[in-house]
Amino acid sequence: MSPVHESLNANLLIRHATVLDPVTGKYSEHDVRISDGVVVETGAKLTAPDDVRTLDAGGRYVLPGLIDAHVHVTAATADLGSLTSWSPSYVAFQAGRLMSDMLDRGFTTVRDCSGADFGLHDAQAEGLLRGPRLFFCGKALSQTGGHGDSRPRGASVSDSHQCCAGLGRVADGVDAVRAAARDELRKGAHHIKVMGSGGVASPTDRVDSTQYSMDELRAIVDEAEAANRYVTAHAYTARAVNRALRAGIRGIEHGNLIDDESISLLTEHEAFLVPTLVTYWSLQREGREFGLPQDSWEKVSEVLDAGLRGLELAARGTVNIAYGTDLLGGMQRHQSREFQIRADVQPAIDVIRSATVNAADLLQRTGELGVLRPGAHGDALIVDDDPLDNISVLAEGRIDTVIQGGSVVAERR
Repeated sequence: MSPVHESLNANLLIRHATVLDPVTGKYSEHDVRISDGVVVETGAKLTAPDDVRTLDAGGRYVLPGLIDAHVHVTAATADLGSLTSWSPSYVAFQAGRLMSDMLDRGFTTVRDCSGADFGLHDAQAEGLLRGPRLFFCGKALSQTGGHGDSRPRGASVSDSHQCCAGLGRVADGVDAVRAAARDELRKGAHHIKVMGSGGVASPTDRVDSTQYSMDELRAIVDEAEAANRYVTAHAYTARAVNRALRAGIRGIEHGNLIDDESISLLTEHEAFLVPTLVTYWSLQREGREFGLPQDSWEKVSEVLDAGLRGLELAARGTVNIAYGTDLLGGMQRHQSREFQIRADVQPAIDVIRSATVNAADLLQRTGELGVLRPGAHGDALIVDDDPLDNISVLAEGRIDTVIQGGSVVAERR
């Protein structure tokens, strides 16, 4: 893909398009008119002022811009503990490169699940940084020794200043987690991320551990709800997932080892599951090459095989499932492969829904993202092949045109 730079929130008329509505799973042939970055009209033989660019899709397939609901745009290495020693300006340039690549792959919106801050959000929104629309949580909340505590065993000092790169901040106790949640919300967080279990890339915890007390989790949920925001939790095992859901947490990241009770709780609370299967696939193959420490690499097999079984269980249980990747460092180039992995257990339309309408619902942007209907952002992709018949057109990034806010931001030459 080669970048095409145009003004943000542009005007565009797309003619002769075969448009996919992810809600119904059906195509219709019509035009789409975008004004000031928003879809204002769909139908046959639409007209627009002479100064509005017209793009003839020639009957090709048009679908809404994709949403990745679990990225780390500042994670330019898989050695997450080293990020805290990097210059913030260097991290920002690395994030700009990663975000630009995401846009070329058709992801016009992403949700950062720890690491990105209001600076990256504002830079993208103002056109200073080329990349997807960015929803962020700031730094994830972690207990001492939890998944967001990157210190090795011999270290005792933790610097959580906002200008220090890193994905987590340590807070222990109800009062401390309330203050930490309020601080991230003060800085504009769209959601709060909490580490509810151990993880692969953290140095001192076990994957099967639970983290934070129920009182601490409920306090974090209270603060988010007071600000009309929500909490999402990193959690692998059923025990960790079920605790989080009972505490009122709305999103579950990963959830590889969920059980039948998890499915019941997810549906009862109308919560969202965000599997991230491609990250384990890539960590097993390339993690050490891109900086993943040996002890973290050895944890990968514990969660890799269970991921597809968890996704299949959730799909059968009609759980709200959103698209996520959680890739680190140079492995982020595999972002689109998640489509192919999920298609082994889900119909193509359900995988596409996870990256469009379902993800929009999770982001609390229903009707604004993930669809090409009047009132939605003018984000669209044009592809030659029908992704419902051949999901590889998305999995392999074979996208002809990427449109964001009515601007053509990338075209295949």
